[in-house]
Amino acid sequence: MNANSPAPVTPPVVSATQNTYQAIRQMIITGELVPGEKLKIENLKERLQTGASPVREALTLLVSDQLVERLDQRGFRAAPVSQENFSEILKLRCALEDMALRESVAAANDAWEEALVLSHHRMARVDPGDIATFEERHKTFHVALLANCGSPILLRYCSQLYDLNVRYRYLAGRSQNYGTRDVPREHREILEAAVARDVDLASQRLLSHYQQTGTFLRERPEVPVEG
Repeated sequence: MNANSPAPVTPPVVSATQNTYQAIRQMIITGELVPGEKLKIENLKERLQTGASPVREALTLLVSDQLVERLDQRGFRAAPVSQENFSEILKLRCALEDMALRESVAAANDAWEEALVLSHHRMARVDPGDIATFEERHKTFHVALLANCGSPILLRYCSQLYDLNVRYRYLAGRSQNYGTRDVPREHREILEAAVARDVDLASQRLLSHYQQTGTFLRERPEVPVEG
């Protein structure tokens, strides 16, 4: 190799636990592992072709994410869902993201706008059938909207609520009428309002985007009303 040639880039090492965590997380948020399902380590070992330790460690991480529940002396289960839980997530998400979006737009600059437009472009180009890539880019877009708010703590809460909401979006997506929804248009209109610095319109469109999920979710019998 020429002495002036750049050194080869070594790809990051992804641990077995991290791979297992991502795989189980995707199965939970897409409903492949249904809410309330008992998560047996032996079954997940065979399904994911990995060891017991990565599965156990991944499930422990998912407990912290509130996507898995630990059962006393009885292992783990996928966290249950309910209309009440979704309503709480939606209420908090709308309140905190409205605050973050307003502050982000108020501090708008060229760097923020360019990052936002680029994140939307990358999200719009991905095949929705590529779930892992789409989810990564979808979250990147939503985080980019808020990224200029200047509050790391607020952004962390918004990120956590985003993660809790994802599987409700997939449940809503099974609604009979969900196909009538034009989600790419919703994203495009949120972007346009944010780039135009029209904070009231951007907020209205963003919150409506979230609330529509609840409209379709109410049609799903597997999301019960508690009590």
